[in-house]
Amino acid sequence: MNRLTFYGPLGKFSWRMLATVLAGESVIVFFGALVARAMASAGGDDRGGAWLATGSALAVLCVVGAGLMRRPWGVTLGWVVQALTLLSALVVPAMLLVGLIFLALWVLCMLQGAKIDALQAQREAQAREESARPPSVG
Repeated sequence: MNRLTFYGPLGKFSWRMLATVLAGESVIVFFGALVARAMASAGGDDRGGAWLATGSALAVLCVVGAGLMRRPWGVTLGWVVQALTLLSALVVPAMLLVGLIFLALWVLCMLQGAKIDALQAQREAQAREESARPPSVG
């Protein structure tokens, strides 16, 4: 229950929380791509367009990962996105803080989501057990 998942199916609450993290991350990553382009342009670097395209592709990958979170390999894609977000700090150093924040959110949501999924499963099992008992007379 208290473990990180790198591949495999997730509970309903877990994948929803993780998809929300990736969706929010996509917006911030896109802003990071805009910053990378602006920094390159200000420094006379011709790679500004490439940084914008690469950052935008990572933002799209975040959205795709959020949409695929129900699949067993969706969580793997989410981990790849976290790693790529951290690597984007090589271009925009402030993205290191962004990457660390979203990595912490990712791990927190994965662990807490698993706990909540387990509690929901336990509650559903108890409800099924109670409904299967014959009513007591008396």
